[in-house]
Amino acid sequence: MPLPRYEAWSSARGAEVIAAHAHMEGATLPILHALQEEFGYVPVEAEPMIAHALNLSRAEVHGVVSFYHDFRRAPAGRHVLKLCRAEACQSVGADALHEHACKKLGVAPLGTMGGETTADGAVTVEQVFCLGLCASGPSAMLDGKPIGRLNRARLDTLLDRARAR
Repeated sequence: MPLPRYEAWSSARGAEVIAAHAHMEGATLPILHALQEEFGYVPVEAEPMIAHALNLSRAEVHGVVSFYHDFRRAPAGRHVLKLCRAEACQSVGADALHEHACKKLGVAPLGTMGGETTADGAVTVEQVFCLGLCASGPSAMLDGKPIGRLNRARLDTLLDRARAR
């Protein structure tokens, strides 16, 4: 599967993306998803543009962006690893895998929000709170592909392959 190539942020292109979705009912989320699909993240500069287009306050738009963990504030790496941190996965070792992945990649362990990208831009590590693979945890998602029954060896293999591409 080819990796996504994101366009560099420009307010003109951002305005086009916003305008293309502003007519939709409940347009805030579709606009945010479209911006992230286009640019790889939701630029802070887009928030007042969205607010103006939808007749919302900037605080309302910012509240939506900051509430949902799926929206990034900085461009992601070439690969995105989402590690499940929900209770079912925690009970079978997800926390240890999270620490191992962060140490292996040289990124800070994640707090309750956000993600970290390796210095070379190869991998962004994010946490999620349920991938729906509770019966086969610990689970993760790498570049949109779900992975169950994850262990250190399998995680190392996935990360080594991702960094090589």
